[in-house]
Amino acid sequence: MSDITKRARSIPAGSMTPWAVSCLLAAGMEAADANLVAGSLVQTSLWGIDSHGVARLPHYLKRILAGSIEARPQMTVRRTGPCTAQLDGGHGHGMVVCHRAMEEAIAMARENGLGAVGIGNSSHCGAIGLYGRQAASQGLIGLALTHSDAFVAPYRGRAKFIGTNPICLAIPTSDSTRPICLDMATSAVSWNRVENARRENQPLEEGWALDKHGSPTTDPQAVACLLPLAAHKGYALAFLIDLFCGPLNAMPYGPHIPAMYGEPAQQRRLGSFMMALDPKRFAGGATLAAAAVEMAAEARRQPPAHEGAEILVPGDPEYRCEKARRRSGIPIEAEQWKEICEWSQRLEVKPPAPDKNNRPKLMKL
Repeated sequence: MSDITKRARSIPAGSMTPWAVSCLLAAGMEAADANLVAGSLVQTSLWGIDSHGVARLPHYLKRILAGSIEARPQMTVRRTGPCTAQLDGGHGHGMVVCHRAMEEAIAMARENGLGAVGIGNSSHCGAIGLYGRQAASQGLIGLALTHSDAFVAPYRGRAKFIGTNPICLAIPTSDSTRPICLDMATSAVSWNRVENARRENQPLEEGWALDKHGSPTTDPQAVACLLPLAAHKGYALAFLIDLFCGPLNAMPYGPHIPAMYGEPAQQRRLGSFMMALDPKRFAGGATLAAAAVEMAAEARRQPPAHEGAEILVPGDPEYRCEKARRRSGIPIEAEQWKEICEWSQRLEVKPPAPDKNNRPKLMKL
């Protein structure tokens, strides 16, 4: 690689998206699915969730080419009741599978007030906030859960047992593009943040991880497992999410799930759970969107704990970051740019054009 791969840069979203689409098409995906996955990855990066954005595309490409992610999955949906369904993802890309599942949940919520879809035979689905927002954009309340292989020690433990198991809750507002949205892992940090830190040789924050001896560490190379969020509370929530996503859908849990960064040809057998709820079926449903906006505005006006502090509501950091990055581009670290160039060469696609007018302000991990 030339020296041009050794420096950071920013890439406009309008350049990054077609590049990602081209890579996924070259890997064998259908156009609609390639556009969905590429758009979701870029949107996630625009929100500032770099651990689950375009940085994950090389991982997905590796698994598609190895066969553990089916480029053109045969998905099946079976209604099990007026408000419930089971989706077999056919080992397709998790973003494609979960998007289809939430579509089904939305359809049932429109018909009967509630739609809940269990998912099996899926793969990593990216940022869980994509799917809660998918429901909220249609005026519905969205709940999305997924799990992962074991990365996190149980409360008072020192070895990995449970996944990072994220949850999303999204409430619609009068602006369909800006729902009130909680998107959080139940671990102190996502494992992909550790992977990014390893690639860029950046230290982690204290209280995030343990080494192989069970001692706290900030060295990403020494991390053996993560710690749960908020001690026993994050662990308990992760445990329940694993049951919703794994055994409820006849899928494995925690230590029995094939590793995300293990053998690329081994299928992950991940489960997820998507639910959509029609607020109009409840007393305050007709005014919920307006009330959410009013409550958010009132919360932001509350007195800060100290000078310079700013009160935000769930979703504010992502929307603020998106506004900034649509102007300045998506920051790409040097090692990530090297991967982009390598995959562009391998798949014979043109790499995305950097924004020559803007130096990226790289976000601290």
